[in-house]
Amino acid sequence: MLSKPFPFLLTLVLLVTSAPLAAERPPLINDPAPAPSFTLEDMDGKTYKLEDYKGQVVVVNFWASWCPPCREEMPSMERAWKQLQEEDIAMLAINVGEDADTIFTFTADYPVSFPLPMDQDSTVINEWPIQGLPTTFVLDKQGRIVYRVVGGREWDDPELIDMLIELQNQ
Repeated sequence: MLSKPFPFLLTLVLLVTSAPLAAERPPLINDPAPAPSFTLEDMDGKTYKLEDYKGQVVVVNFWASWCPPCREEMPSMERAWKQLQEEDIAMLAINVGEDADTIFTFTADYPVSFPLPMDQDSTVINEWPIQGLPTTFVLDKQGRIVYRVVGGREWDDPELIDMLIELQNQ
């Protein structure tokens, strides 16, 4: 028979090992492939083409307003963006499957100053190696996917900011 502390300890171990690793660098992709191209509009009708960002490191995040980890990481993405734009690093948070009104309502609670292109019919997300939301990709200056992060992160963590700046300075 199991002692009473065992279920508690098992639960504690599972919680600790499944918690997001906010400060951990994502693993580098050994054989980076070109990122799938896209052209998307934001809720104001502004067009964003991935090829316009050649020569820059680009953070491409896929998210939805109904996704709790997406909502949780959005404020840290805004704080990171305030640092990264000074380094000429681009950030695009692509909303998946929602309309402009939904995104507008979301930004009332989570104001951001980086672009939020819309993939309303989910065609773009189907071309990327996504395992769930949020999924974030880091592209090098040649437009290749060099990092992939599944799940939420604290994007303003100094280690992640340094990783992105290092990549931009290569």
